[in-house]
Amino acid sequence: FAMAEGPPRGRTPSPGPGGAPGPPSPRAAAAAAGSAGAPSPPAAAASKWVRLNVGGTYFVSTRQTLCREPKSFLCRLCCQDGPELGSDKDETGAYLIDRDPTYFGPILNYLRHGKLIINKELAEEGVLEEAEFYNIASLVRLVKERIRDNENRTSQGPVKHVYRVLQCQEEELTQMVSTMSDGWKFEQLISIGSSYNYGNEDQAEFLCVVSRELNNSTNGIVKEPSEKAKV
Repeated sequence: FAMAEGPPRGRTPSPGPGGAPGPPSPRAAAAAAGSAGAPSPPAAAASKWVRLNVGGTYFVSTRQTLCREPKSFLCRLCCQDGPELGSDKDETGAYLIDRDPTYFGPILNYLRHGKLIINKELAEEGVLEEAEFYNIASLVRLVKERIRDNENRTSQGPVKHVYRVLQCQEEELTQMVSTMSDGWKFEQLISIGSSYNYGNEDQAEFLCVVSRELNNSTNGIVKEPSEKAKV
């Protein structure tokens, strides 16, 4: 004879009234409730923000931003495991940094977006001093290049112009403009009427105003070129 094969012991819950499966065991119910209602730990989200007290002014940034330059003072201060630099904290838990907060803004913004932005009222030398203190090598190079470019523009002196007024007759006007020396630019044409008769026609006379930039300099002394506009 054949025996009916029943369900394995301990695996299938006994059916309830009407053939429906019975309630799960207390241990399974507790495990299901724990997995469904377990809150996510808030510590990871809170730890990514860092509060800095720079000379009495508070700045808030992320650890990712402050770690943009791995060898910088800020990364060593608050981003590395077991930081090399010891720093006191105030009563709010902010890192205390005894530096000028006015020049810390360009430093932090550079770490955020990688661009050098300096307000007109800030001295570039002050930003350079802070960039060197915080040991941000790429920013130090950018500020030095900015200072060098500004010094070169200043040493060239302001752009000056020299003007010439040329007098010619109507029939000479086209030739004069076409044969003008390089660097001279036409500015204005002024008619001064007719001065004499040539055959049966009056010959009008004009004043032609031309200009040229003087941007050559030696030790700040602007030199005028020897070339002259010619008729």
